Amino acid sequence: MLEPAQENPFPDSHVLGEGPEPHPQLQPVLGLIGRWHGRGSGEYPTLEHGFRYEQEITFSHDGRPFLCYESRAWLIDDSGTALRPAGRETGWWRILPDASVEVTLAHPTGIVETYVGRVSGTEIEMATDTVGLTPRAKEVTGMTRRYTLRDGELTIVQEMAAVGQPMQHHLQARLSPRKD
Repeated sequence: MLEPAQENPFPDSHVLGEGPEPHPQLQPVLGLIGRWHGRGSGEYPTLEHGFRYEQEITFSHDGRPFLCYESRAWLIDDSGTALRPAGRETGWWRILPDASVEVTLAHPTGIVETYVGRVSGTEIEMATDTVGLTPRAKEVTGMTRRYTLRDGELTIVQEMAAVGQPMQHHLQARLSPRKD
């Protein structure tokens, strides 16, 4: 017979000062740790119309030199009413001693991306190194992302090359820390 499982002794923390001490290599990205919520807009030439969305992002850690990342978004109308679920992704941000970043993200739509980039002050820039697709996933050939922390706000700008289109603007969002 199996003995009862114990509670996880190494939980993630998304609140600085609670849980494990952040690894020293996380120093350049400590400002990201937490829960973020805000609104954004998107467009792409293959879409008939642009769109608006809300997004929640959580960055957490367990004391090792990487962040656990989860993002959920949903489409909203002009009045801010939620319409339906939209983008969702989860992954890991590995922070290296030289402030470079290696990121792995997986999407439920059959896309897996690896990014390489760098932390420079309050800005993180990254571009895809590889994009893996399942047989029926939409063709995505590359992405870039820029995360900027300024005055307590997280701004995210994404460019995408997909479905035969060259790299170009796709998403932009502004998020604030979520208190909970």
